[in-house]
Amino acid sequence: MTGSPAPAFTTRPELQGSFGMAASTHWIASATAQAVLERGGNAFDAAVAAAFVLHVVEPHLNGPGGDLCAIYATADEPTPRVLVGQGHTPEGATIEHYRATGFTEVPGSGVLAAAVPGAVVAWLHLLESRGSWELADVLQFAIGYARDGHALLAAAVRTLDNVRELFETHWPTSAAHWLPEGRMPQPGDLVTNEAYAGTLEGLLAAGEGASSREARIRAARGAWSTGFVATEIERFAAEPHHQPSLDRAVPGVISAADLAAFEARDDDAVTLEFRGVTVAKAGPWSQGPVLLQALAILDTFPDERLDPSTAIGIHTITEALKLALADRDAWYGDAGPDGAAGVPISELLSPDYAAERAALIGDIASLEVRPGRPGGREPWLPPAPAESTRDRGAPAGTGEPTVTKAGVTRGDTCHLDVIDRFGNIVSATPSGGWLQSSPMIPALGFPLGSRAQMTWLDAASPSALTPGRRPRTTLSPTLLLRDGLPIEALGTPGGDQQDQWQLVYLLRRLVGGQSPQQAIDAPMFHTEGMVASFEPRVASAGELVVENRVDRQVLAELVVRGHRVTRSGDWTLGRLSAVGIDRASGLLYAAANPRGAQGYAVGR
Repeated sequence: MTGSPAPAFTTRPELQGSFGMAASTHWIASATAQAVLERGGNAFDAAVAAAFVLHVVEPHLNGPGGDLCAIYATADEPTPRVLVGQGHTPEGATIEHYRATGFTEVPGSGVLAAAVPGAVVAWLHLLESRGSWELADVLQFAIGYARDGHALLAAAVRTLDNVRELFETHWPTSAAHWLPEGRMPQPGDLVTNEAYAGTLEGLLAAGEGASSREARIRAARGAWSTGFVATEIERFAAEPHHQPSLDRAVPGVISAADLAAFEARDDDAVTLEFRGVTVAKAGPWSQGPVLLQALAILDTFPDERLDPSTAIGIHTITEALKLALADRDAWYGDAGPDGAAGVPISELLSPDYAAERAALIGDIASLEVRPGRPGGREPWLPPAPAESTRDRGAPAGTGEPTVTKAGVTRGDTCHLDVIDRFGNIVSATPSGGWLQSSPMIPALGFPLGSRAQMTWLDAASPSALTPGRRPRTTLSPTLLLRDGLPIEALGTPGGDQQDQWQLVYLLRRLVGGQSPQQAIDAPMFHTEGMVASFEPRVASAGELVVENRVDRQVLAELVVRGHRVTRSGDWTLGRLSAVGIDRASGLLYAAANPRGAQGYAVGR
């Protein structure tokens, strides 16, 4: 890493060792991953165990009914691969059906917001293909916390308080689980989920008598996709459930056949070279290429324009992000199983296009949404969004879902990174299936997700609601390589902000020479000047959200440059974590975010 020396201050020690490292958004998940490494498991065993634990301990941020995106490399094959855990929209999820039901946009909560749950199938696929442990050993941690209990997070309690009226009035199965006898749980209360423990044990029971580890995992996957889980999801979703945005009950459209049709897979990563490092991301079915586009644009500027601690740096970085995010909405989407309707990703990442986009960055903040025209194509433009109605009573960008009492949901997620002594490395961002996304399915112990809200009821959109296609997700972990070898895995929750905060982190690392913990701890910022991926599809032209620790003179200059500066708290933006290896010394390292006093890195 190059650049000027960075301040020595960090909130936590940066961990170094030679055995293994794990970092995540919850200390229990990090400890679980490290426990697996200590008992001889590899990074993939550890990641899967930690992920199922996150379903239990961060239920307001992810769940089994949700989805994931992961990127990894193995000791034997350093080429980055993307684990696709984003489920498609159901066969019954047509634009015509949603409009006939009364929607003007796909809802942000309720059974009609659900895509096919992809997380569990994807984790089982990764364990089968890359792991070494038995499924029973991997799931023992999650089963234990679900049955014996865990301390409920204060953030989960805040989420429950926001939706208490919705649960008590309209979603009785959620109220029965989360508000027993009408009592609101308190931070630190021991909570259990016996139904989910039973679901996991049912997956294990499906593999009893199978002849191999792999066969037992496949049997569990079958129990999910074509067995008791799929059957119960179809049965529950077919019943009318209260739809907050319509204020009436409607049935869902997801079926057992939809679950049977989903298979997780491993894709090639999309990459870009920046400052001697290969940055690898998921393809444009995610928002991952936003980070690559922003780096390509910024690579045309001198280093002094890339300093996130200066006004000119924040201005330049923010304007580059606005351009990349505008292209996301205009061009990104699921190209389909054959890729025939492909996104013009090679043109979007080309040096000529980056230079063309960089020329649009002036001295004053743009208040427009400005997608480009790669190859002369005309961009799709989203409908003019409403001005942001973001709840000013909550800190901006806290990394927690924003949920109104009417049930409108803007969700968030979790993140985990693991590296082992063998040379395996994985970064994963699980999400969806939040406790507030949909009514609890009591027989299974979890609700469905709401990823379909990221599609449009406009057939011309590259992310139109289309049966069998994946909604374009915001989930966006990152893998870094140097000279063809992995050196770091990183990521953060944050919806539309995930790649924004990762960009600031990478500029501090790759240009500024900061260590991972220094780059995580330094003040963060992001733009709200794009169309939100989550319902309601609001925007806030020119709004720049910054942590209070940004220098006051810098903020004053940003205002002069036309940015509408919103000051957040001192430690509010992002929940980044990272693990990696120093190829020169062979030492492993890990760092985690102090914001929210929840994420931790562990290792030795």
